[in-house]
Amino acid sequence: MPTDGVDAHVRFEFGTKAETLERLQPLVRGVSIPPLHHFSVADWAVDPKRVLNAVRSRFAGAVVAVRSSARVEDSALSSMAGAFLSKLGVSSSDEAELEHAIDRVAGSMTGNSRDQVLVQDMVTEVAVSGVIMTYDMVHGAPYYCIDFDEETGRTDAVTSGRGIHKGLFVYRYADDAMVRSTRIDAFLGVARELEAICGCSALDIEFGVAKSGQIFLFQVRRMALSRNWHPVMERRINRQLAHVEQFVRHCSRRRGGILGARTILAIMPDWNPAEIIGTTPRQLAASLYRELITKATWRAARSDMGYRDIGDGELMVLINHHPYIDVRQSFNSFLPAGLGNDICEKLVEAWLDRLEASPEFHDKIEFEVVSTCIDFCFENDFRNRYPDTLSPAEFDVFHGALTALTRRCLLPGPANTLDLSLDRARHLEVHGRAQIDRDDDAYAVLARAQYLLGRCEHFGTYSFAVVARHAFIAESILRSAVRRGALSEARLTAFRRSIRTVTGSMVAEYSLVCRGELSRAEFLHKFGHLRPGTYEITSLRYDERDDLFNDDMRGIPEVALPDFALIGEERAAIERLLEQAGLDVVDADQLLDYSRRAIAGREQVKFIFTRTLSDALSQLVRWGEYLGLSRDDLSHLDWSEIGHSLTLPLMDDPDRHFLDAADRGRRSMAAAHGFRLGHIIFGVRDIYVATLNRSVPNFVGIGSASGMSVQLTANTSASIDVRDRIVCIENADPGFDWIFTKGPSALITRFGGANSHMAIRCAELGLPAAIGCGDQIFQRIVEAGCVEIDCSAKTLRPIYAR
Repeated sequence: MPTDGVDAHVRFEFGTKAETLERLQPLVRGVSIPPLHHFSVADWAVDPKRVLNAVRSRFAGAVVAVRSSARVEDSALSSMAGAFLSKLGVSSSDEAELEHAIDRVAGSMTGNSRDQVLVQDMVTEVAVSGVIMTYDMVHGAPYYCIDFDEETGRTDAVTSGRGIHKGLFVYRYADDAMVRSTRIDAFLGVARELEAICGCSALDIEFGVAKSGQIFLFQVRRMALSRNWHPVMERRINRQLAHVEQFVRHCSRRRGGILGARTILAIMPDWNPAEIIGTTPRQLAASLYRELITKATWRAARSDMGYRDIGDGELMVLINHHPYIDVRQSFNSFLPAGLGNDICEKLVEAWLDRLEASPEFHDKIEFEVVSTCIDFCFENDFRNRYPDTLSPAEFDVFHGALTALTRRCLLPGPANTLDLSLDRARHLEVHGRAQIDRDDDAYAVLARAQYLLGRCEHFGTYSFAVVARHAFIAESILRSAVRRGALSEARLTAFRRSIRTVTGSMVAEYSLVCRGELSRAEFLHKFGHLRPGTYEITSLRYDERDDLFNDDMRGIPEVALPDFALIGEERAAIERLLEQAGLDVVDADQLLDYSRRAIAGREQVKFIFTRTLSDALSQLVRWGEYLGLSRDDLSHLDWSEIGHSLTLPLMDDPDRHFLDAADRGRRSMAAAHGFRLGHIIFGVRDIYVATLNRSVPNFVGIGSASGMSVQLTANTSASIDVRDRIVCIENADPGFDWIFTKGPSALITRFGGANSHMAIRCAELGLPAAIGCGDQIFQRIVEAGCVEIDCSAKTLRPIYAR
């Protein structure tokens, strides 16, 4: 329905940016449009003096914004957003400054004499600036997409990419009660009013809010991409949301053997799928991740280490191809075995409450929410975070159980689960390679893939789950030693750099290839199985690429492995802390040895099991070739359906059966990309109002770098020059190890945690890194093209040319 005061029979006509705002001025009620004046480039060229006089008269010495209003901007077919110059904060009383600003803006446009320059009162003391897309811009999904900044005070903070933004998606037909923020409700009111006035529901709106609370409108244009939207997208999402709501309600019901009255679903906690398989993985990658890790392996490993046995619960759920960790299951699995249910219930509820109160911790739960071991700050942290959760007696019981668990993990000896798992992984290293028989048929090749995946789970991912948990324990204790003053941050960094992991070996051997001291064949025999997308069959292995060495082959300086030894006062301080914490089953040097073995072992076991996984994927590629299935076809199949064909005969031709299944998967995947879900789901409301939580980057080391950035994807050619560049990748996946052989100056990842694989690699190599900076910061960094990172100051910012 049109807004009161608007003639429903008069069709609103869009014009240039300036003309549209001018026509809206008398019509809008819930928003103000700053006074404006516009003129053509031809008018400026013919008589600039007259134009200057008119502008100065119109604005009487006020500070103004001088903006482009080109004919090619804001049309039904193209927006040209950000293509031309704007000059903000120009004094209209300063003729030279005003003339210069108009000259610059006019000169930045197309040369069409009918282009316009728009001059408006500058809105000062801006509290909020933002953009509202009334539909998802790319897919046409029915969401109000709101991105706003409330920190910089700039009217162009969002459009220019400056500042740290807040973002959310609000389902267009959500019940009003779902929106709890009066501010967001006001923004939505503006959008709906403009939709009614303009007779158009696909709008791109730029706005600002003054400190007085008044909302100002800076721009309204049609969404040019709307002509590409699929007509059924809106109906499909409307239908799917009802099923998702029911699923989320079911997830939060009480479950037998699982403590906690509700759950939280999130993409980054625990075995964070966003880091490894992405936020919308294809079906084969997601199903392999489930089969090898999140179905059973994750909890079996923890139970064997002394954590609570939680039965047959799965860790990951998939909502329309979006993977989420069931946080309640995760939290239950971090409880020490034998701890009473009453205490466990209180702990799980407290941990869930803390995560909901501080969602920015969703990728740091082991360090900021859940105590998974005893460290040197445990008592202080627990009392600060959960002062009223447990009685003194209950705290003593929890403290005792967690201390006993940690002592068992640290205690040297043949029964230590760290050493047992490292030995188990070495068995896979020796016996886990695929034996290729060129005379095999499709059945035999698929059977071999299944066999390899079984061994990968039994010897590989299980071992990795155990060793990775030991690495978390080591990291927690070392960090707490810094917090207690036993080590400095610089000394901890030096210790990390002294640990030689498989990445350090790879960089050194690549250098030998570059110097002609090692053959490519020998290098690829050892490292050829790596692929940037570990679970993604469309991502080529190193030994399947012809571009890994296609650069100038300059020699890479050898990375010296520094020695590290505790000095006397450090050793004494750590041993005092070990005794105080009840962890005196090791001394300071044994603690560092344990940490080295856990941290290096984590990377080595990952390297081993991914080789078996990669070989299995290669067998699946061969199987697909027999059936006429491409890698892309295979990527849209579920592993369980493929594997079951070995024991459940198909009742149709295999090629037809699986090609049809791949087409269904491909269509389902395409639809899923328009489905908007937040990174954390606390309840049903978050299905309809999806918040993009601002991630705090995990800075690695204390170094800094600045310069040009380059974005890489899983299929980026390895011949690309990244030397002295700041590399930006989506996930902290070790399949991108090849970048370290080519001399980057820093690394930035969209997803990934403080203890992720890439964080460890960067620490070892002394490479400045910001791991897991989140959607919005990452996108701005990529778009800027030039970046500054300072790990010591914990700053990450784009560098702009203007």
